[in-house]
Amino acid sequence: MMRVIAGTLLCIAALMLAGCAGSASRSVRADGETIDLMGLDKQRAQVVMAALSQVGTPYVYGGTEPGRALDCSGLTQYAHSVAGVSIPRISTAQQAAAVPVRRRPAPGDLVFFETAPSQYHVGLMVDSDRFVHASTSKQRVKLARLGGIYWQQRFLGAGTYLR
Repeated sequence: MMRVIAGTLLCIAALMLAGCAGSASRSVRADGETIDLMGLDKQRAQVVMAALSQVGTPYVYGGTEPGRALDCSGLTQYAHSVAGVSIPRISTAQQAAAVPVRRRPAPGDLVFFETAPSQYHVGLMVDSDRFVHASTSKQRVKLARLGGIYWQQRFLGAGTYLR
């Protein structure tokens, strides 16, 4: 219950921060790391902050309950919904419907992976290298580095629903 309250308060604070142009500090701590939101437009900041507010939430296959149970595509769908953007529920459908990103993925963009034959995974970029994702039944929502060998070997591409 405390995690849900803390995550909700972080998300509310972040949304308020994202709406405050000229704010002195536009960074947040998540999973022991600092994420800089400087220069992000309001919608990208909202998506990133909503996803970061779920760090620590347990992974549950098919999970769509922020603060209680999320899977990878449930996390990305939730984060976009906070910013008023509707995206498909399943990772493969999210990839198929997203606008392909040909440049390096930016905060708020989705990154797609094939983690095993016919098993797909999605995460949401929070800066130029880190992404947040809901990882396996033994883990929770957490940060990872796109530049890590594991993720590079499984990377399929990136897409976006944001302007």
